[in-house]
Amino acid sequence: MMAGTPAAGSAKTELAQAVINAIGLPVIMVDSEGHIVFANVEAESFFGLGATMLARSRLADFVPFGSPLLSLLEQVREQRSAFNEYRVDLSSPRLGPDRIVDIYVAPVTEKPDAAVIMLQERTMAEKIDRQMTHRGAARSVTGLAAMLAHEIKNPLSGIRGAAQLLDNVVSDEDRGLARLITEETDRIVAMVDRMEVFSDERPVEREPINIHVVLDHVKAIARNGFARDIEIVEEYDPSLPPVFANRDQLIQVFLNLAKNAAEAIGRKGDGEIRFTTAFRPGIRLSVPGTSERVSLPLEFCVHDNGPGVPEDIRSIIFDPFITSKTNGSGLGLALVAKIVGAHGGIVECDSSSRGTTFRILMPAWHEPAGPRAANRKRADSRS
Repeated sequence: MMAGTPAAGSAKTELAQAVINAIGLPVIMVDSEGHIVFANVEAESFFGLGATMLARSRLADFVPFGSPLLSLLEQVREQRSAFNEYRVDLSSPRLGPDRIVDIYVAPVTEKPDAAVIMLQERTMAEKIDRQMTHRGAARSVTGLAAMLAHEIKNPLSGIRGAAQLLDNVVSDEDRGLARLITEETDRIVAMVDRMEVFSDERPVEREPINIHVVLDHVKAIARNGFARDIEIVEEYDPSLPPVFANRDQLIQVFLNLAKNAAEAIGRKGDGEIRFTTAFRPGIRLSVPGTSERVSLPLEFCVHDNGPGVPEDIRSIIFDPFITSKTNGSGLGLALVAKIVGAHGGIVECDSSSRGTTFRILMPAWHEPAGPRAANRKRADSRS
């Protein structure tokens, strides 16, 4: 078909829209009066309205009064050149809180005074940066764990054996010191055993798992143990698809988070731990050790109403040996970060004096393509 015909023009328009939708960032075009005349799929999600409703709106209806975005738009129109602005706060009643974005605005040559605006939420970029940091910290602990297991456990066995022999021959006055050596040796061995988990670099065996079955299992353990005096609340999305994960490792993750929540609450009379699940538009990350890129639409949260994580360690809470507990090892959350990262997911911590939320984004399971898959039943769990 010859270029320039109506059909060719329509095909080009469809292709252009497909390219814009594939960008994965909110993109809108506004006219000279500030009306939104185009919005891609991500923009519909960002503004919380469909393209039809956005087309009846002005950009000023969504952003705060006097927003730098509006000033940047005017600057682009006046100088007819593109501009960037970083960490702009677009929080408003229409868009919601904590909407920090990087902005790119460019003029549209074919339409005078029209401009294209592309937004990138800083929360998404920072999640990726922090997740890479967590994975790097976990790799550091992996090397340290392997070294400790090989170089320390064998000498410790000799020390413990010698202390036991001394216990049989020393005076009653010194026997307490021999037993102290034995107890401290056992404590160090237990810590090394916990760290050996980090040195396991085998590929994760995954299958479709019903996250609600996992959370119910964790809740049963918590209610009969460390959280027996704390109310546990569930807010589940029953339509959630299975998560593609390792069941035992997921149990370990949520047990660690629930135990942290219970310890943070302590003896508080109105203590509450809340498990929530939801389907969210996810970002895409690479799975470690493969070229695969996965979407992370499943959100699992553990909330508590404790006093919050101390501000000075919030940014490094997933690093090994970081803890606010008097007798804590600082390995529990590092293990959470390692497991979630090995699944290609993201774990985040939001904390204030009113409580703490650990948020995990994970990939969903999809039925494999092919004739055999048509008759396969979707598994809820190993049970």
